[in-house]
Amino acid sequence: MELLPVRLSPGADLRLALETLLRQHGSNAAYVLQGIGSLSVAQLRLAGRPAPSELRGDLEILTLAGSLSPDGAHLHMSVSDADGRVIGGHACAGCTVRTTAEILIALLPQHRFRRALDDDTGFPELSIARAHTQD
Repeated sequence: MELLPVRLSPGADLRLALETLLRQHGSNAAYVLQGIGSLSVAQLRLAGRPAPSELRGDLEILTLAGSLSPDGAHLHMSVSDADGRVIGGHACAGCTVRTTAEILIALLPQHRFRRALDDDTGFPELSIARAHTQD
């Protein structure tokens, strides 16, 4: 495992930036261990809902965790608004960094993650395999 601390700058799309970082590091498997920071826009798919809900304003990232694969990210995030109300869900594309996002990623070079549609859940679910090494 290789730990990769990351800071995203204002205006970055949180999810897309993390997916790009995985590709830039040539990794096929990683976990987001934790993230903090702030957003001006959060796109969260709440439990049981088919589409994301958009929140705008001064938002603090309280938690961020999930998996990263070449097929995409599966991230969960909780945020609080300026009044301290907390909401969380699946972090979708369009979460815009306001001032900073500080994230710790664990790259897993001995593994390969893929996402494939699971008929039971109706969602692309994680498939975990050992990476093949060449002698």
